[in-house]
This record gives sequence, structure tokens and C-alpha cells, in this order.
Amino acid sequence: MAFSNIVRRTAVQIAPVAARFIGRAQRYNHHCSSPLFSSSAANRVGVSGSFFRSAVPSGLHHFSTKSDEALLKVIESEIGCAVETEGIDKVEDVPAGFPFKIEDNPGYQTITLTREYQGETICVEVHMPDLVTGEENQEVASGDEDNEQGSESQIPLVVRVSKKNGPALEFGCTAYPDEISIDSLSIRDPNSAEDQIAYEGPDFTDLDENLQKAFHKYLEIRGIKPSTTNFLHEYMINKDGREYLMWLKNLKKFVEA
Repeated sequence: MAFSNIVRRTAVQIAPVAARFIGRAQRYNHHCSSPLFSSSAANRVGVSGSFFRSAVPSGLHHFSTKSDEALLKVIESEIGCAVETEGIDKVEDVPAGFPFKIEDNPGYQTITLTREYQGETICVEVHMPDLVTGEENQEVASGDEDNEQGSESQIPLVVRVSKKNGPALEFGCTAYPDEISIDSLSIRDPNSAEDQIAYEGPDFTDLDENLQKAFHKYLEIRGIKPSTTNFLHEYMINKDGREYLMWLKNLKKFVEA
């Protein structure tokens, strides 16, 4: 059986993180949400308010002001809820021996990990995790290994291993609790013409089983292993909370302007 299809172990390490993430979503849905609160609504109200103030009678100016004030109250309530629920000031403790430097730019959905290893530069682009709620889990057919995999928390990674003045290996990976799946593998030549389509190689699962295992070991030696990615799950969930709060504050600034 191929390495990537080994039965997943129970996701004990990530369960508290997933529960906290899902709890936040439920709290927003049940306690902090409002039909007024959506990005499209915010844009409509903000733009219409600016337009009305300069182009319509004073009666509608008053209506627009009241509408903006109502929207601001909803946004401010949501900000308070986000601060209370998320624990925004929490700083993740990087585990001992974590091999990468973390570059986290506010306002973006990804973070970048970098490290040097025996003359190689390793760069990892980490995306927000996908977490499946309990309702979605009920739709998963029991006994189906592929569906079981889809019901777990998963975090997409793009891993690039490059050497000086040469091509790079690029791995498309999905990190599950206690296991990392390699979905794709390609060679990136920095000198290749941009208007040409490079050969991407066969599907990774079509490779010889021993070759697949060897590439998993190749990544593990370079720091792409479950002890690394399980920490990244929690880190990215906390980042999602920080980004959401920033997004709310930007909405508030737009409506107030």
C-alpha cells in the first residue's frame, strides 16, 4: 500500500485546536452575527453614504447617517466579540527545535517559513487550515478511507527546495494530524521561458512506492514532519483570528470615513 494511503491515526493533538476554532464560528453565528454585517452590506452602505451626502436632499442625509450608525454599532459589537473569543494578544510559543524562521505579514492568508540546510534554501508557504465541522462530518461515509481523510483538519503547504544557480524542487503537500501527504512534485527551472509550459511529471501517487517513501523521508530530514505541521495548525488558526479582527477594524474605518 502506498505511503500516502496509510490509515490516519486519531487526531488527538489537533482536536482541542479544531474545537476552539469551531467554537469561535458557532459563537459568531449564534451571538455576534447580524444580517447587516457582511462585506457587501458594508460596501453598499459606505458608498451610498458618501454619494448621498453630496447629491441628495437633506432628509436622505439623515437616513444615511442613521444607517451608518446602525452598521457601526453592529461592527463594534462584532469587534468586541472577536476580542473576547479569540484572545488576540496570545503569542504562540514556538516549540523547541523548530527549524524554520517564520515570516508572518499582517493582512495575508499565508505565512512563509525559511531555513538553510546543507547548502539548500528551503521555503515553505503555509496556507490557512481547512477544518470540517461536526455537521459536515456526519455526511462522511464511514469506512471510506478517502472520506475519512477529508474529515480531518488539513493544512496546505507548498515546499520549495532550491540550490544556488540551479533548479528547485517544488512539493505540493497536505498536512494532516500526524501525517503529511505529498500531492505533487515538480522541478522549477529559474531559467526557463515564462511562455513555455514545463513538464510537471507524473502524479505523485503513480510513482514507484519506494520512490514515494524516499521523497517523504527527503522532506522529513529537511523539517517537513508532523511535529512541525501540528504546531502550524494552531499558529494559522490563531492568525485567522487576528486577521479577522483587523478586517473588522478596517470595515469600521471605512464606514466612519
